[in-house]
Amino acid sequence: MEKMPHGGAGKKKIGIARAICLVGLMAASIECGKLVLAAIPNVEVVTLLCAIYGYTFGPLGVIASVIFVCIEPMIYGFGTWVITYAIYWPLVSLVFMLLGRIRVRNRVAITAVALTLTLFFGVLSSFVDVGLFSGRFDRLFTRFAIYYARGVLFYAVQLATNAVIFPLLFRPLTEKLRSII
Repeated sequence: MEKMPHGGAGKKKIGIARAICLVGLMAASIECGKLVLAAIPNVEVVTLLCAIYGYTFGPLGVIASVIFVCIEPMIYGFGTWVITYAIYWPLVSLVFMLLGRIRVRNRVAITAVALTLTLFFGVLSSFVDVGLFSGRFDRLFTRFAIYYARGVLFYAVQLATNAVIFPLLFRPLTEKLRSII
């Protein structure tokens, strides 16, 4: 059986069949994590899971986040958020894949990157919505600022969630995942 590297922080190689199973399990766990917390606005574990999978499994984690993005419109239909998701979730996995490759282990640095990406999500989603809904580009930044301000409470909840769960869960979960592959 051909072996392939997973590209994360470790040096282990895994078989293709195992890689396919891992990608499926990762994508399913991201989707399930999102669904479990769907009733609580902007309290989410998707950022954490995409980050952990990118950090630990490298390109396989990025593929899992892309599959998650493909599953979402099948459940919720299509909207401008699909564009935001297609950019954002693979980006989270990719950034953390790079952090895994350079072996960043500092809890504060990991959390700071996660919070920066979380802030970017609010900016990106607001910009996509304003740009696609209006069809006009005059006063784009004024409309963006108003639209973003309307969502600040939701973005604050998302930031607070990630500020708590990243320092607590990122390291133990990545270490556990490394030990089982």
